[in-house]
Amino acid sequence: MIGIFPWLVLGFPLGAAVAIVLLALNRPRRAATYSLVAISVAAALSCLLLAMGYEGEGSWAWLSVPNPNGGAWTIDFGWRVDGLSRLMLVVVSLVAGVIQVYSIGYMAGERGFGRFFAAMSLFAFSMLGIVLARDLVALFFFWELVGVSSYLLIGYWYERPAAGDAALKAILTNRVGDAGFLLGILLVWATAGTTEFGALQKQLQANPHLFGSWTTLLGILIFCGAAAKSAQFPLHVWLPDAIEGPIPANALIHAATMVAAGVYLLCRVFFLLDLPGSMALEVIGWIGALTCLLGAVLALQQDDIKRILAYSTISQLGYMVLAVGAAGQTGDPAPAMFHLTTHAFFKALLFLGAGAILCAFHHQEQNIWRMGGLWKRLPWAYGTFLVAALALCGVPPFSGAASKELILASALRSGHIAWAWIGLVGVFLTTLYIGRLIVVVFWGQPRSDLAERPERVPTVMKGPMLALAVPSLLAGGWGWLHAYRSALGVRTAGGTYEVAGLQAVSLLLILIGIGVAWWVYGGSAEDPLRQWWPRICSWLRRRLLIDAFYEQVIVRAMDGIATLVQGVDRWIVQGLLVRGSAESVDLAARILRLTHTGNLQTYALIIVVSTALVIALVVLR
Repeated sequence: MIGIFPWLVLGFPLGAAVAIVLLALNRPRRAATYSLVAISVAAALSCLLLAMGYEGEGSWAWLSVPNPNGGAWTIDFGWRVDGLSRLMLVVVSLVAGVIQVYSIGYMAGERGFGRFFAAMSLFAFSMLGIVLARDLVALFFFWELVGVSSYLLIGYWYERPAAGDAALKAILTNRVGDAGFLLGILLVWATAGTTEFGALQKQLQANPHLFGSWTTLLGILIFCGAAAKSAQFPLHVWLPDAIEGPIPANALIHAATMVAAGVYLLCRVFFLLDLPGSMALEVIGWIGALTCLLGAVLALQQDDIKRILAYSTISQLGYMVLAVGAAGQTGDPAPAMFHLTTHAFFKALLFLGAGAILCAFHHQEQNIWRMGGLWKRLPWAYGTFLVAALALCGVPPFSGAASKELILASALRSGHIAWAWIGLVGVFLTTLYIGRLIVVVFWGQPRSDLAERPERVPTVMKGPMLALAVPSLLAGGWGWLHAYRSALGVRTAGGTYEVAGLQAVSLLLILIGIGVAWWVYGGSAEDPLRQWWPRICSWLRRRLLIDAFYEQVIVRAMDGIATLVQGVDRWIVQGLLVRGSAESVDLAARILRLTHTGNLQTYALIIVVSTALVIALVVLR
């Protein structure tokens, strides 16, 4: 009986998406009801699977391809429930459910209300499918569905050119990473003859050198997909622009779904990355460390409240990817999943808090320097936002403290001291940029009429924020870590790392960051750093010209290639080969038609001339 639960977890959100499109696209209340009921059932069943400790698999084969090594390669649609997927199902479904409740108030009055909830349900179905996938092919199928869903949500306000461009940028950037991921899947199938996780693990246990000299390449190809989804350098550029979508969509993308998919993938296939002779985890660790630092630095000079949180997400994802890379020495990728869990709650709360502020401002202002003094006018938003910010910084006992310290300890134990130092610098920068945001937005005096008299926020939006504040405080419990370690098959002698020293250093850096944020930004009407270091700040505001480089070099190069191909198609293929051959036949027919005059003398002349030509050819030959 319980074996039907995973099918229902997938089926309800998919059914809601289909039902909304067919029956409730223009009926807001019905659309919200369908979506909320579906995600609530999925969340309840996920909690039951977790409580029961259920493990099992189920599948439905729909395509069989002959295998060159004998037998057949079966492509099936199935699921796998184990410790890792059980925990992730709960995180995804609960966070998605809370965000959908919030969306009722935030999206009220929108013309595309039903379309939005249909996309949210499709998104939930896609992410839950990634979590439950039992093989790489099924995972890739849901992986692409997540990309489609994100395109629909980011481009929700499609009448805005910026939203359309951001949606296109997201899906094209992810296609780059997905191309590498697909090549990695093909390499696995060509070598092992299967893409099913359990079968692959058994083969690698029997023969760790199964992939031979391809081990590093295999790990990097799989990481390409994760790097794009989880916004790792240099494929991070799509995530800051994704703020063009509605706040609930931002919260969903940044918290427990799309960007988390890459980290989940790395932990799910960790056995393919941690192979003898593979350097993939080294590459992954350095990319994560660089991304962690890059996101935090760029967040310091953003003025859009949503964009600050977007770069914060990039930085935190860098921490998670760094933890996966460090697991090459420790054999423990659990800290990455642990931080993914805590981050899901407090980052969703940060975005919902930002949404409450924007809603109070009639969606007319997103610049933090046009805000100020909101702790008096929106005290409940300030309180919940502060809880999430403290969790983000890693202040004990908030949830982010435990998970972040474990990542730093893992980096230290990996043998790469630079990773640990970069992580500590990231702690200071994180506190500085989120402290800047809180000081400028909530403290001081109002800097605009909107900040002086903010609008009342719908009550339905407050409940989800309060609900997320609880796990933002409590989700750092060690039970999550032990559960993830058990799910990933990790066994550590002491159960936890010795993190006391790192906690002391980290806490010191947090206090310094808070002091610097207050000293620099307290009472400031504009960013003082731009007066002190104008050139550096200009570079940071322009995103270190990374986006400009892509625009000027890669995009223009692709445009040039596309123009050349279009010219070849138009003038050579269509013009010369297709139309040219047709027009040549038409011209020959027109010339031949001129000889059909009906005049006997003309025909006699043609016969005489033709005969003379034949005789001349015979004689000359």
